[in-house]
Amino acid sequence: MQPVVLVQPDAALHDLSGHPECQARLEAALAGVPPGQRFAPPGPPAPEAALARIHHPAYIGFVASRCASLSGVGQLDPDTYITPRSFGVACSAAGAAIEAARLALAGTPVLAMVRPPGHHAERIRAMGFCLFNSVAVAAAGALATGTGRVAVVDWDVHHGNGTQQAFYWTDRVLYCSVHRRFHFPGTGWHDERGAGDGLGYTLNAPLAAGSTGADYRHVFESVFCPALSGFAPDLVLVSAGQDALAGDPLGGMALLPADFGMMARLVQEATGRAPALVLEGGYSPRHGEAIGAILEALAGGEAPDAPGEPRRETLQVTRLLSSDPFPVG
Repeated sequence: MQPVVLVQPDAALHDLSGHPECQARLEAALAGVPPGQRFAPPGPPAPEAALARIHHPAYIGFVASRCASLSGVGQLDPDTYITPRSFGVACSAAGAAIEAARLALAGTPVLAMVRPPGHHAERIRAMGFCLFNSVAVAAAGALATGTGRVAVVDWDVHHGNGTQQAFYWTDRVLYCSVHRRFHFPGTGWHDERGAGDGLGYTLNAPLAAGSTGADYRHVFESVFCPALSGFAPDLVLVSAGQDALAGDPLGGMALLPADFGMMARLVQEATGRAPALVLEGGYSPRHGEAIGAILEALAGGEAPDAPGEPRRETLQVTRLLSSDPFPVG
């Protein structure tokens, strides 16, 4: 089925010129949307009750009041800025993720073009440019309204610590993250596998700086795709951060735009589901090229496999992950 794109209308109200996470990066991503692409309304902002499935009510209230108190730009931490309108913008981003999940459950592949990103936001704190964890909010909302199982695939160059924290103890969410090791936020090691009922339902593949599409392809084909297939999710969400693109100022990886199409195709084939992709990071001027490759793959176009062979470090990571079998069923 032809994918649709959701574009958050108020994103520019959360903006700080010169900061990596600014409106200009969303515009660079949107430049890659091909002519004739189908768009759909992004849905209403997430209500506080939806946010509270992931974030503590006191934290939600703190962000709201802190933004309302501003006359200009403020900071929640050294990385994460806010404006007087940032609370509403972050609610809009989470609302678009919820709408993307709804459309995906109905069989339509979706790419939600939103900001700020969300996967670092934890239950009681903002972190790494993120205020509310849009993907986690969408996943929790789907579970609360009758969806049985949700898979979250995170290919942002940074580990999604907030998403992992949200679902670490449950077997209803499979979280698969491939990211650069020894990189912000310092989490996401292979032995972080979940706990309690969630043991085995967190899969982290920390890769060395400079990893290529061949390394990512190997992680997906040898670990993530078999796990996704065995898990048989009812909904697939992707934290689609394209900051592993070669030349990204915050990345340090060596992916090409086509590699993101390759990953989107592999996720779709492994699950047999229309995925909902939600924008996370991505700060390169070539971000739009990766977005174009993703949309082409979601539409059923040919996504070329990454050439070359995975590096020895990547083989070691997948051996470690495979040594503890995924608990299917």
